[in-house]
Amino acid sequence: MDETTAAAAPTGNLEITVSRAELLRELTAAQSVVERKTTIPILSNFLFEAADDKLTITATDLDQSLRTSCVAKVKKPGACTIPARKLYDYIKLLPEGEISLKLMDNHWVQIRAGRSNTKMVGMARANFPQVPEFPASSAVKISVPALKNMVSKTIFAISNEESRYTLNGALLVLKAESMAMVATDGHRLAHIEKLGETLEGISGEKKTLIPRKALAEIAGLLGSTDAETLEFADDDQTLFFKIGGRVLTSRKLTGQFPNYEAVLPRDNTKFVIVRSEDLMSSIQRVAQFADERSGAIKIRLEQNELKLSSSSTDAGESEDTIETPYNYDPLVVGFNSQYLIDFLKAIGNTGEVRLEFKDAQSAGQMRPEDANEDVKYRYILMPMRI
Repeated sequence: MDETTAAAAPTGNLEITVSRAELLRELTAAQSVVERKTTIPILSNFLFEAADDKLTITATDLDQSLRTSCVAKVKKPGACTIPARKLYDYIKLLPEGEISLKLMDNHWVQIRAGRSNTKMVGMARANFPQVPEFPASSAVKISVPALKNMVSKTIFAISNEESRYTLNGALLVLKAESMAMVATDGHRLAHIEKLGETLEGISGEKKTLIPRKALAEIAGLLGSTDAETLEFADDDQTLFFKIGGRVLTSRKLTGQFPNYEAVLPRDNTKFVIVRSEDLMSSIQRVAQFADERSGAIKIRLEQNELKLSSSSTDAGESEDTIETPYNYDPLVVGFNSQYLIDFLKAIGNTGEVRLEFKDAQSAGQMRPEDANEDVKYRYILMPMRI
């Protein structure tokens, strides 16, 4: 057996020492991928592989996988699997210091730390599913802060309905000098574009549908990395994201994302600008009295004022008025209050927001009224009949 394969898939009776802090940090990253309830027992385990002063930890639920690693003193290279939740909970309870792990007979794993001595029941390494390798040759470098911002501005608009599976993700659009992300559930659509990005190796445009579960994992990984860039790659079945020393893989969503450009409003010429905070407070107050099922509230625009109102047979009725310049024809349009709140939360409920309308039957558009030229963020809402 030559050296390269030996390093790639260590077998043998693993015996290592590792720092609790470092191990816990990587287990925290990996455990979120592990399914809580699974009918396939091996999937509730971590795969540990030790070789070359490194412990590699892998978790998978067959849809996604996360592979990460930390420094370890490797006495004997090898591999084992350990129940993920139980190990994570146990390591959290250990005091700071060194932890030694040793694979025993019958897939049991001994864990020693200070005065604690524990043996955990593992499973055969051979049962752990094969996880695809990161294809470094085709990877594109993407800015971490830019992607992090794009995910937070779109993830909430992804559909929850399993039946609409092409809407169960966000579309990432990469071009040579810009990138964009779009998400919709059919009732609303969030679209953000970041200009002035240099993406090596992209010509024309590359569109990729990223499942919601993967986006949530990416958001977590982006939130805990110091890296400035991440690497993104894909093949026919799999998406790969390499963030710091961690690699997330996700199965691709099949199907076509809808032609979202067709629904972007063109002639929403009636607009009003209000402080996000004022709008949020008013919506939250009025929404208390909206119909519980639909959450619908009414927006009425008249001479220099914006009125928000709601009523329900059970709760009563409520109206709030915000004074603001408005000199177009009066307009009344209904929207889902929660959808409005989601947008205001996504922009951090700060600054001013611009609401753009055409008429009561057409989609409304919201966007932050800021001077940021290279980030274009907009949120499109279908109106509700009230």
